[in-house]
Amino acid sequence: MSNAATHDVLQRLLQRVLRDELPNLSPSERAAFEQQFEGFLGRSLESASSPTAASFPDFIGLGPNGVQPFDQIPYPLLKADFDESVVPSQVHAAAELYFIYQHERMKVFEVVDVLRRLFALGRMKIQQGPGARGLYILEKWRPLRYTRRDRGLAYRRVFNYGSMPAPQGAAVNRNFHFQFVAFNSSLAQYFRDLVVGEVIRGSAEISDRPFGAIATVQRLGTDLRYAIDRASYGNILALARETGNYLQTCLELLDAPDIKKSFDAMTKWDVVEAVSNRYLGGMAELSHRAKMAEVGRRLLQFIGSSDFPSSVDPELFRSEARPMSAQAEAWIAAYRLTQEGRSFPGVDRSLRWALGVPVNTARARVPA
Repeated sequence: MSNAATHDVLQRLLQRVLRDELPNLSPSERAAFEQQFEGFLGRSLESASSPTAASFPDFIGLGPNGVQPFDQIPYPLLKADFDESVVPSQVHAAAELYFIYQHERMKVFEVVDVLRRLFALGRMKIQQGPGARGLYILEKWRPLRYTRRDRGLAYRRVFNYGSMPAPQGAAVNRNFHFQFVAFNSSLAQYFRDLVVGEVIRGSAEISDRPFGAIATVQRLGTDLRYAIDRASYGNILALARETGNYLQTCLELLDAPDIKKSFDAMTKWDVVEAVSNRYLGGMAELSHRAKMAEVGRRLLQFIGSSDFPSSVDPELFRSEARPMSAQAEAWIAAYRLTQEGRSFPGVDRSLRWALGVPVNTARARVPA
């Protein structure tokens, strides 16, 4: 039998086995059999497609065997490897950059610069404590090479955040915010729908539910992975790591006891609030931004580590994604209380209604 005929006959035979055997199985056995059959079918067709190494010259008759009939030429084995081309480390670096961006919005770097200036001018009553030494080291060595402009360009490239002009010729991830809000909303909605399905049907064991579409979550996650990977070339990984270490140093510095005492503060966030109100024109949205930084980074790490296969077992997907649904809910809850989140149409209708925002007049706003 020819290679092409073998391929076609094998596919029809396996499909017939599937139709004949499924009615004899219980629902739990049927689900396991379907998953195993899908993998077996793929491997069988793969082996039938290219039993020998065939190339384009063989197809057009320039190979060692000359011109062959169509039924003697094997089916080409075309692998879908687009999703595998994404570099997870770049997406993980973007996750760290997102964490840094939210702290930039919380004015942490500006607060530290103000403290350095006050320390140099003698306007802080500290001398030789850990905070004073930390400010001296930052003033002496200036360890962060990436300036505010460099960070602004990175935020613009990867997230399309900020007002910095995009670098000429660079890939800018213009749809990140829209896709990220949509991903979090769809992931949260998926598990809300599952809960509704379990309540209506009365059991968590019934897998045949009319609620909860995995494809939407997978599609948005795949698009996010690709878009972030495409926009995060260059110095993003180095910038995220260096700036992340500097941010950690800044947060430890703000928690120094002598600095907290200078502002009658109990925590480092009290220091950020006091300095922002006194010297920077007002406090940022600390509570909301802190939660968005925490859960947003975790969600982007999940997106970077997942390849979102279309043949995933629904039970496996739920077990992997269920912890992320709580993170998505937390992100949405924090985001919808920010200035731009109140009118963003990516948040679903019920959330906009809860905020008193008319559905038809809501406009999209990307963080500045």
